[in-house]
Amino acid sequence: MDLLMIVLLLMVGLLISNIVSHYVPAIPTALIQVALGIIITLIPGNYSFEMNAEWFLLLFVAPILYNDGRHFPQKELWGMKTLILGNAFFLVILTTIGCGYVIHYLIPSIPLAAAFALGAILSPTDPVAVTGIAKRIKIPDQVMVLVKGESLINDASGLVAFKFAIAAVVTGYFSLKEAILDFSYVFLAGAFSGLVLGIIVTSIRFRLRKAGIHDATFHTLLQILTPFAIYIVTEHFLHASGVIAVVIAGIVHSTVKQYTETFIAEEQVLTENTWSMVLFILNGFVFFLLGMNVPSSMMDILSQPYIGGWLALGYVAAVGVTILVIRLVWSLLTSQYTYYVANNKEGEKPQLKKDLITTLTGVRGAVTMAGVLSIPLSLANGNTFPERSLIIFIAAGVILLLLVLATVFLPLLSNGEKDEEQADESELGAAKIKLLLVAIRKIKVEMNDNNKPAAVGLMQEYTLNFQRNLSGQHNNDKYVTKFNRKINEIRMLAINIQRQHVSDLLSNEKIDILVYDRVMQFFDMQEAALEYNLRSGAKFFIKRIKHAIVHIARRFRQREYSNQDTWREITQVQIQAMKAAITSLEDHAKTLQQPEYLYAVMLDYENILGRFKRINDNHDELFEKQKEELRLKVIDAERYAIRKMYETGEINKEQEKKLRRNSNFIESVLLYEHIE
Repeated sequence: MDLLMIVLLLMVGLLISNIVSHYVPAIPTALIQVALGIIITLIPGNYSFEMNAEWFLLLFVAPILYNDGRHFPQKELWGMKTLILGNAFFLVILTTIGCGYVIHYLIPSIPLAAAFALGAILSPTDPVAVTGIAKRIKIPDQVMVLVKGESLINDASGLVAFKFAIAAVVTGYFSLKEAILDFSYVFLAGAFSGLVLGIIVTSIRFRLRKAGIHDATFHTLLQILTPFAIYIVTEHFLHASGVIAVVIAGIVHSTVKQYTETFIAEEQVLTENTWSMVLFILNGFVFFLLGMNVPSSMMDILSQPYIGGWLALGYVAAVGVTILVIRLVWSLLTSQYTYYVANNKEGEKPQLKKDLITTLTGVRGAVTMAGVLSIPLSLANGNTFPERSLIIFIAAGVILLLLVLATVFLPLLSNGEKDEEQADESELGAAKIKLLLVAIRKIKVEMNDNNKPAAVGLMQEYTLNFQRNLSGQHNNDKYVTKFNRKINEIRMLAINIQRQHVSDLLSNEKIDILVYDRVMQFFDMQEAALEYNLRSGAKFFIKRIKHAIVHIARRFRQREYSNQDTWREITQVQIQAMKAAITSLEDHAKTLQQPEYLYAVMLDYENILGRFKRINDNHDELFEKQKEELRLKVIDAERYAIRKMYETGEINKEQEKKLRRNSNFIESVLLYEHIE
């Protein structure tokens, strides 16, 4: 029951962390999850969490690294293979040795082998944590490729070195010659196992499809179970590195996917969505567990008379600085070597700023925490593991320290780098708005008497999306101003049309002066609304109209000549005036090349008329069918518009892919049929 409560609390915490991250984007989600993990430990009850080391690596590390291998960008990584391999192996060795000696020097009670273990597990970088920061700033693409590439390999190399060092501490025996031989066997056998098992799993999937088993859910589950099976087989039967095996198996999957997955699109979409959820949970759990272990580790440290809180924090700072200094020196040396010694003059000239960014992006994360939490409680002789709580505290503190430093200083170093990305976002946002206008125009063209309710409902959806996208265009205020100016000009035109219609009714003696005055007062309020807020949207516009109607109604109820017949007459006159405005705007739209703005205003009036007539309850089978047919036609129109924007250079290839992906997703949802 306690385990179930912990899992449920962590699940709720994941949801809360995402909500907080949405409203406070300046703080990485990982830091929020650590803080929530600390809060969970303060809740009354026993919420401690202990797990066997092998189970921890199996449940958390294996699927995370397998997924990294699945997204192995071969072309990009091959172009930076020298830097990536250098960071993945030599930098790991330097970090392990350098941090190990610093830790042992500062804390003699930690054996040298245990210090090396801590240095080794602090060597893997975490691109997930960096990606959270990169959402707010522009990190150079070359740096991001380097971080992702090195993390794919240094996760494995760091964990293998960590396991050897831990084994030396637990058994009390270490031989450099045997360690090198064992390391070679574990690494090579693990790689071979991952290659063979990855090919076997791929062959099984192909044979199952050939036998007629095409169920996407089945194949998705098979892929999710693959890293666990490969890890268990490699570790327990071959006694090799399951970590290396799952990485290589993921790369095998990535290679095969390039040539086959386009033919099984449904499975690919389902698999990617499932993996996204699984990894979101696993990464989140690791950071929550980090936070949950900080208070207990801190209490254990404070209970020792020779270590205080400030001294422990000093150890964290010293280890963190050591890691950063080693990474900075390595970055400086490799950038200089690549440009001058290797004669790679085509690349960028070495810059201290870029090397600092590369250094700060080397934050630690899930793999480091998963590894350090897997440290056993006791040695082979039954004694407790030396300074286990302090080691966990230092690892957790270094992760937090590097995250905080990256959060604070990366935006400062990347100042000015964001302009290009902001321009891309602005272009993409403008393209989305254009597509929504195309959609509204297409719906208007396809609308007839039979499908009018469905068309109006669909136009309302697209108009709401239009306004939502427009409100998000913070980087394109000029476009927003232009849009609102046009919309308000058309609304003012519609008001004048309604005024003229009501004046004609009065001239022809179809209404009396009392009704005329009240309706004109209503139009005055509409104009005041437009003048009050130039950048008001349709939602504000409709809200002001509703308030005006209520205001007039209240005033009528206060007059002795006010009665239901008079109020009904005013309502009918308003309905007639709005219909006249819609008809006039429709005629005007036929003379324009881009009448989308008129359609948006006409839709406002259609919605108001719907409220007057109470015709909004149209969600029957025919209504939904007509709506679906219209939406499919809209998707075709959007695809044509996307292709034209790409051909004319309004959007680039990556932006075209994003827009097409969204259209394809909507189409797949429309065409999907649920089968029990």
